[in-house]
Amino acid sequence: MKPIRNDDAIYGIRAVMEALNAGKEIDKVLVKRGLEGELATEMLEQLRYHGVTIQQVPAEKFLEFGTKNHQGVVAFVSPVAFQPFEELVARLWEDGKDPFIIVLDGVTDVRNFGAIVRTAECAGAHAVIFPAKGSARIGSDAIKTSAGALHHMPICRVGSLKTTINYLKNSGIKVVAATEKGTQLYSEVSMKPPVALVLGAEDVGLSTDVLKLADELVSIPVNGKVESLNVSVAAGILIYEALRS
Repeated sequence: MKPIRNDDAIYGIRAVMEALNAGKEIDKVLVKRGLEGELATEMLEQLRYHGVTIQQVPAEKFLEFGTKNHQGVVAFVSPVAFQPFEELVARLWEDGKDPFIIVLDGVTDVRNFGAIVRTAECAGAHAVIFPAKGSARIGSDAIKTSAGALHHMPICRVGSLKTTINYLKNSGIKVVAATEKGTQLYSEVSMKPPVALVLGAEDVGLSTDVLKLADELVSIPVNGKVESLNVSVAAGILIYEALRS
């Protein structure tokens, strides 16, 4: 098996702990199943304390990293700094701005993620929010697809979309979710900021919690034989509809 190049990876237990202590933005950590030892236990405790996603994987997974001294632990560092979304929303209101936020629910394709951020940045959106679990990992590929927009757009990684959406609603932000279950066309609903547009992956759609909590469920008409649009295309339609509103 040809080793995979990982320029944004950190290998080994102590190296991962040092990265945490240095305040690096760790996206997720692969940990060999059954990994034991006092130092490993301490590392796992630190990762959980910092809310880092831990993925337990079989030993065979680490063959991808060639001869790296990984000790059964590989961490992936995010090239962008995540921002606390509560502080960001509060700051927008304080600055007299109507928040214009994009929320991604389960968008796992790196290219779609990057393309959405690029469109959001071009349109002047204030932030992109996504859950820590079940989302694309922000690495060099996402940066490239976003044409560098990930370095300019505030990105917020959250633990719970349900909690996040409730916070947005309580903050006076209308939540509009795109879904084939929507009873109204996107063009029939006002998406004028303050608004949060929620989009999900085209294969599974939006989670049940999002569907229940959204203020409006809207659909984009699909008249061809293919059942759904690419999520980045759908995002572009809704984002610019919000600008038009």
